Amino acid sequence: MNPLAAPAERSFRNRQDKYDERRVQLAESALATLGELGYARTSLREIAQNSPFSHGVVHYYFKNKTELILHCVRYYKSRCMTRYDEIVDSASTADELRRGFADKLLETLRTEAPMHRLWYDLRNQAMFDPELREDVSAIDNGLCDMIDRVLTRYAELSDAAPRYDRNVAYSMLDGIFLAALLEHLIERDARTEAGETDDASATGASDRLRDKAFTLLPDLVAAP
Repeated sequence: MNPLAAPAERSFRNRQDKYDERRVQLAESALATLGELGYARTSLREIAQNSPFSHGVVHYYFKNKTELILHCVRYYKSRCMTRYDEIVDSASTADELRRGFADKLLETLRTEAPMHRLWYDLRNQAMFDPELREDVSAIDNGLCDMIDRVLTRYAELSDAAPRYDRNVAYSMLDGIFLAALLEHLIERDARTEAGETDDASATGASDRLRDKAFTLLPDLVAAP
């Protein structure tokens, strides 16, 4: 055995860990700018201007805007994909899971609207940019798995079976969420322009999303 191999391997891992850590830091810093401006209107230089990092540093870790944005969205969505797992694991009745899921949907719409807007922007851009398609498809599949875990557990607690194919059920909930997001942004902007001082994130659209999800969930399962 080469006695130098282990230290060399540790040194490589340390460098790689530091490199990965810096990419995560850049992603966290860039997400706010990307969520506000979107894919088309954001450049690496603009991201650098709105972060503690120089343009040269950003360009060192990411060769172009597409690579950075994909890394940002993968990083954000990897956290999102476990958002409902605690609810799924802790719910002891179908009604408890149903209420917890609907409440969590409302919370994420109110607190993370810019990030969801960036995701839908990127998903639309994948229709035109082949570089984005593989990663966007992988993220979409991960989100489908996330919803499938919710519905599978809800069906078990309801002594029922899923009524639809997992992709169909995901598409239905995703469509409801996308429509609610647009309504939420319109309401939020209108309240901000009107100079309202209360929490602009607490929109009627988010309340309606919770109600729709709460109503829809039983329709997605059927008694065997």
